[in-house]
Amino acid sequence: MSQNEKTCLIRGDAGRTIRAILDRIGNKWTLLIVATLHGSRMRFTELQQHIPGISQRMLSLSLRHLERDGLISRTAHAEVPPRVEYELTPMGRTLIVPAITLAEWAVEHNPDIERSQTAYDTREDRK
Repeated sequence: MSQNEKTCLIRGDAGRTIRAILDRIGNKWTLLIVATLHGSRMRFTELQQHIPGISQRMLSLSLRHLERDGLISRTAHAEVPPRVEYELTPMGRTLIVPAITLAEWAVEHNPDIERSQTAYDTREDRK
């Protein structure tokens, strides 16, 4: 596939498909949850302990959305007390490589972006 054809994937259907997916994976918690579950199965409280700042409500909502999207699976064990575990699905595991690529890009370019923001803000303040 040519580079032009690849960029058409972004613009195709007026960007609705890509926007919907980016809204889900680009929120504050999704990639942190996915990265935390990478390579391990965890219970709710374990996840919450590994993700600083996430509230119980946000973790619960995020896990439901990720399960609905097919990125994680939830297994409830019939025990007393009940035990529920979460893990990445095969599709969820395919998100790791692009997420790492995006994280590497962000770390590499963050200083440039901050310099650009400072320069822009300085120009705007002079107006």
